[in-house]
Amino acid sequence: MNPLHLAARHGPRVLIAGLAAGLLLPGLAEPMRDLLPPLVVLLLFVTVLRLDPETILGSLSDLHQVAFTVVGFQFVIPLIILAIGFAGGWTGTPVLLSLLIMAAAPSISGSPNMCLMMGYPPEHAMRMLVVGTALLPLTAFPLFLLMPELGDIQSVLLAGLQLLLTILCATGAAIFVRRVWLRSPSHSTLLNLEGLGTITLAVFVIGLMPSVSATALESPTIAVFWIVLACLANFGTQIVTFRLTRDRLPAASSTAVSLIAGNRNIAIFFVALPPEVTAPIMAFIGAYQIPMYLTPVVMRHLYRRQRPPE
Repeated sequence: MNPLHLAARHGPRVLIAGLAAGLLLPGLAEPMRDLLPPLVVLLLFVTVLRLDPETILGSLSDLHQVAFTVVGFQFVIPLIILAIGFAGGWTGTPVLLSLLIMAAAPSISGSPNMCLMMGYPPEHAMRMLVVGTALLPLTAFPLFLLMPELGDIQSVLLAGLQLLLTILCATGAAIFVRRVWLRSPSHSTLLNLEGLGTITLAVFVIGLMPSVSATALESPTIAVFWIVLACLANFGTQIVTFRLTRDRLPAASSTAVSLIAGNRNIAIFFVALPPEVTAPIMAFIGAYQIPMYLTPVVMRHLYRRQRPPE
């Protein structure tokens, strides 16, 4: 049996295997760190290569709706969290900072692949990924003005621009290859691409988990706290968003919006945040990978039961 086909058919289990390897074998993380940026490019490339180029951007009306959703996720919700923090006097606490950074971040790069794993088309997730990253400079700017202790906004804008350019270059290259050499891919070829994307996601998480392992060895209680908080923030946000959108949006769009509501690329802010800010929440960053990689297993039953793929 083709191993890529196996990975495509058992995507959630492959992600769990990668998550387990990252937790149980922290020594693998060091050689993996230099591979993380190329893995992001590879993941984006194979995801777009699997898509029909005509459906990637979608209609103008859809893009308007996507932009509206992104502004709600990355601008309105962080301001609400910040207002609660100011009202309660919690602005400097690690929990509030963790939730604030999560809410302000754009979609994770793997969101289209996760939609595929749950049986939904990935186009809407891809559009939210591109638009969310493009709008990050606008949505993040007020947050850094209100909380200057977060760090240098210019570094965040630069990181956002670099990620956007990476997405656009990988997308453009994949569309070119699809139009020139892969106009009518077979089902086997599509499974190969899906399997490659799944394996890339599983390998990627190995480089992100050492902080959880280190915290668990030092203080299991603290590790459990951060894991529970990450699961509540991730799964809770997905469930609430899905309840609000399942009767208003098509099944594929509702699933993509809900998935992205809880799964954000929080690492993009860490090029700018000072060490005194990042140190207390590094355990959350690692713990956050757990619900993220469990999403195709835990959440697919809710999504498919309530809104079966069309």
